[in-house]
Amino acid sequence: MSRIIVLPAMPDQKQVYRFRLDRQRCNIELTQQPQLHHLELGRDSVGSDDHRGERSEVRHRDPDTVETKLGTLEFFDGIPNEKAAEALFVNLDLNRALQAFLNGMPASNFEAGRAGHIALGQVNANQAIIFDGLMDSNSLFLTGNAGTVYFTTFLDLERDGPTVVEIPAGTGPGIMIDSFSRNVVDMGPPGPHRGQGGTFLILPPGYEAADFDGLIPQGVYTIAQSRSYAVWALVRGFLKDGKPDHSSSLFRSGIKIYPLSRAANPPEMEFIEGTGKDFNTVHAANVRFFEELHTVVDREPLEFLDPELRGLFASIGIQKGSPFAPDERMKEILEQAARLGNATARALFWYEREQDEFLYEDSYWKRGMIGNSHEWISDQGLGGRNIDARAQYFYMATFNSPAMVWKLIGKGSQYAWGYLDGNGDYLDGGKNYTLNLPGDAPAEKFMSILVYDSQTRSKLQTDQPYPNKNKKRDRLITNDDGSIDLYFGPSAPEGKEANWIQTVPGKGWFCLLRLYSPTEPWFDKTWRPGDIELVE
Repeated sequence: MSRIIVLPAMPDQKQVYRFRLDRQRCNIELTQQPQLHHLELGRDSVGSDDHRGERSEVRHRDPDTVETKLGTLEFFDGIPNEKAAEALFVNLDLNRALQAFLNGMPASNFEAGRAGHIALGQVNANQAIIFDGLMDSNSLFLTGNAGTVYFTTFLDLERDGPTVVEIPAGTGPGIMIDSFSRNVVDMGPPGPHRGQGGTFLILPPGYEAADFDGLIPQGVYTIAQSRSYAVWALVRGFLKDGKPDHSSSLFRSGIKIYPLSRAANPPEMEFIEGTGKDFNTVHAANVRFFEELHTVVDREPLEFLDPELRGLFASIGIQKGSPFAPDERMKEILEQAARLGNATARALFWYEREQDEFLYEDSYWKRGMIGNSHEWISDQGLGGRNIDARAQYFYMATFNSPAMVWKLIGKGSQYAWGYLDGNGDYLDGGKNYTLNLPGDAPAEKFMSILVYDSQTRSKLQTDQPYPNKNKKRDRLITNDDGSIDLYFGPSAPEGKEANWIQTVPGKGWFCLLRLYSPTEPWFDKTWRPGDIELVE
């Protein structure tokens, strides 16, 4: 089976490019571009012999009737009638709201995470949620990990001012992001201390490092500036002997967070257990989405977003310093835009529009981040920001960092989406599949496969609270050549239970391949996973 990807032609092109991904090859077909319809321009004999020497002019006439998807729009001598104007304004508001949804997902994603933490009781900087028993499938957490211990908390720099974050040696990769899900600083092995522990001073917007000259000990703090007052900090901890105990103890004894103003007498850390808890960190897919977005825009400083985004959000009533109070007409439009936005984000993930989305030319594994940029910058900046790639990512995931895409041998992390079988079909929870992973996994720490619910984008809920396989934790059956065959389906194949991940009939699923501390064979592609193959 093949999949067709249709790309819009550039204005000066005569063809539409269509990518066809086959099992053995990737080729490009060219099809003729649909005929372009040009507006006819009336000309007053420009340059004619009859009017030589006279002033020439080009006269343009807009049509009085315009056929569109909105219906027939009527005009009188260029002036729209009331019915046409209203239809056009509804369309304009709907399109702006749709774009606000797609471009606002990094902010609403962040705010939904903050609300989920508050629901569990995490309010102050010295409080944190910790998953002593790993993150299971009870929580709604976009593509969360079940192979590392999570420590997660939110900082409030507006309330607390500059805030200190102490990280002990030996943690896994950590990330801090601002309210638009932009990287503030990396921690752990990919961070400035290379996993040896360190103390960060996180500055609120408007602060300068020079403000602290003579006030803090030199060389003690690694200073990072946030563009927002709210900051989400997450630290991962590796398993030891297949158990989370070591990292859990390391976090509880070694991580400290407190306002700089209380450095002389910092408050004790308080830990909230997250394992087994039913809580939601996923942004809304209805009109409430725009309420989440407004909360962020209103809380953060004006310069937090560029004028273009501020203007887009303001066009639908989301503006700093103003209440978000849409009337009934606008509520209806926003509700429709949220539904369309959610549907569009789903289409962006499940249907490819760019060949670069694939990790290999002849495989259906999809890149963790399109373009290998945590900022989704295309063509070294020539293509600007790939806003579709950003939208699809934040529909499926939460955190982003340079360490998740850059080639950091033995330090960072790498990801690949598995959402199609070897025939190019979507994965069906009622069917059985196999996946071969070659031996010598290119990951110093570990490699894992974790299965997610295609609806919630959170861990698939089955009889297995941790729907993943990780050789560091699980006693997997290994083939003679060192490779591992994993099995997916409603029931385990006899004798292969150790290598089986349960799926649910009537539900779709996808998986995420993770590699922590990746090695060269991953980047040069001398090691690569097999396709997810349907068992007939």
